[in-house]
Amino acid sequence: MSVLLLATFDTKREETEYISRAMEAAGLTVRRCDISLNAEGVHWSPEEKLAGMDAAAERAIAEIAAASAKAPRLVVALGGGTGGQIALKVLHSLPAMMPKLLVTTLPFDPRYVIADNAIVLVPTIADLCGLNATTRDVLDRAAAIAAGLRGALPATGDAPLTPSVGVTSLGVTGPGTDALRQRLTEDGHEVTVFHANGFGGAAFTRWAEIGAFKGVVDYTPHELTRCHVAGIHAEMPNRFTGMGHLPRVVLPGAVNVIGLGEASLMPEIYRARPHYAHSPLFTHVQCSEAEMTRCADILGAALAGSTAPQRVLIPMGGFSSEDRPGGAVESPALRHLFANRLETHVPVTRLPGHINDAEVAHAAADALAEITKEP
Repeated sequence: MSVLLLATFDTKREETEYISRAMEAAGLTVRRCDISLNAEGVHWSPEEKLAGMDAAAERAIAEIAAASAKAPRLVVALGGGTGGQIALKVLHSLPAMMPKLLVTTLPFDPRYVIADNAIVLVPTIADLCGLNATTRDVLDRAAAIAAGLRGALPATGDAPLTPSVGVTSLGVTGPGTDALRQRLTEDGHEVTVFHANGFGGAAFTRWAEIGAFKGVVDYTPHELTRCHVAGIHAEMPNRFTGMGHLPRVVLPGAVNVIGLGEASLMPEIYRARPHYAHSPLFTHVQCSEAEMTRCADILGAALAGSTAPQRVLIPMGGFSSEDRPGGAVESPALRHLFANRLETHVPVTRLPGHINDAEVAHAAADALAEITKEP
């Protein structure tokens, strides 16, 4: 099987030759694609370097497209900080589920760029600056991983995605989504759950757009606050519009909280609000009335533009695990504000229970069954 190797030949030639030989020894046929900057020793300005990185990625993308008759089924990329980011742009242009392997020094947070793509990361431990016992070991392991991926692929073509029901979840809505998943499975559906933590929503959106779903239950649209109030997140401009062509059930899981870092590192404006430690590293902060209104308007506008049947269910007993009697961020007033504002855009159904009640999860499953039943 042919493997496409992306590498910066001008700065990583030794490493490129080594991993090529290692993959060939493992039975793979290697085809190379150079993603070098081609600066030829010239010191570029920051603007020139960024433009050069874009140009290198675009050259590689064009080269791969031109060789469509030799389309790879497995891609391995090798690069340091700059080369790794060039490689990621190329990898992101390829089909989402195509197996990809990135061997890199990882001098950046990779979550933003691999959130919606099947990329296996292999950190090099030491810098890719010549061969030594450490880098040889890492490159040998990367070659073995590539060979293992080859063995896991079907004989011809990529395995098609089985259309499933896409569901969003977080720890604070976990009991509800567990009950939903169990019920949907009993109803004969395959279920794919995505972590709506500012990164999983990017994959949820892309999977909806590439035909991986037959319907969705956006049980936890928490990324409304991540993307439009505060908190880290990957770019996902179509997070609430990209599945408008699919039968969709929406609930307000965790739209009442902002997901931030350690409480001691939060700005005072957030520490002054009701909040609690979701874990040692993450704090959930209660939304303000203005923020809840904004999120309801953004979600409502997205839902109003949908072309497929949909249902909106609002569990008035609470939107997340600590939005309950005695909970750290309980606020019936915010729930009513959100429901009332959302209802100015689309019809909503108010439920008496809590987002984590099995009855609410079953109501979501019933709603999906209703809008997807044969005419």
